[in-house]
Amino acid sequence: MIKLYTSPSCSSCRKVKKYFQQYKIPYTEKNILSTPLYREDIYKMLMNSENGFEDIISTRSNAFKEMNVDLNKMKTNELIDFIVQNPSVLKRPIIVTDYEIQVGYNDDDIELFLPPELRDIDCQHCVPEEECDYVKAIKIEGKPA
Repeated sequence: MIKLYTSPSCSSCRKVKKYFQQYKIPYTEKNILSTPLYREDIYKMLMNSENGFEDIISTRSNAFKEMNVDLNKMKTNELIDFIVQNPSVLKRPIIVTDYEIQVGYNDDDIELFLPPELRDIDCQHCVPEEECDYVKAIKIEGKPA
């Protein structure tokens, strides 16, 4: 199952949700500003990340800057507690599965979450590099092109 960590004012979060809804990709959403984050949430993110905390913490966020935190001086447990208590320091959206994590919205990388049967559908009816209504309809219906 896909878990999507979002916030209401995040335009990239809205893009991801729209994409998942368009292709009927099931997901659960957790608004990090209104729903408590748990240590398990952070562990799951870190388990799938390549660069650990660097991948998920936004050092440019106002909350991070105001707290004047030095990530390099904190232990792992301290950082996790810091995120749980200050979820607005997380980058958004964060998309997590059992084996993958994607931070932010990227048109190319989001296809990773498409079911295999919907990836790489080539259309014989349209201009290359453009997705026509024919392909969109096929993807939604789940039929091969």
